[in-house]
Amino acid sequence: MLTDTAREFLSEYHLATLSTLDRQRRIHSVPVGITYLDGVVRIIGGSGSQKFVNAERSGRASVNTVDGGRWISFEGPASISTDPESVAFAVALYAARYRQPRPNPQRVVLELTVERVLGSVGMRTGDGDVRATR
Repeated sequence: MLTDTAREFLSEYHLATLSTLDRQRRIHSVPVGITYLDGVVRIIGGSGSQKFVNAERSGRASVNTVDGGRWISFEGPASISTDPESVAFAVALYAARYRQPRPNPQRVVLELTVERVLGSVGMRTGDGDVRATR
């Protein structure tokens, strides 16, 4: 689904914007750090955070990261995991891309299974439900 250019972009230090729907179906967008591996975007944070409450309620989310004219956006079903192994794996991925996060006993991980990718030219392959824009 992703090109080597996209994988390289996703290894660089860029923050992203996570968008979910709140109870009134308004868009709730917040800055986050993301990791991508094997078709899953992961976002770590504290249990009870509005972004995670929204994602758990609706079961869907989208995330977009941009740097100048380079950008990539992922959309798909989202779930929240409290499983210690899943959280530890997400923390390790986050630490490799950004920095080691401070300890948080209430940490959870949002796992977005990528169904659709949008991106600038060179970020995605062009088959299936994968779409690109310029």
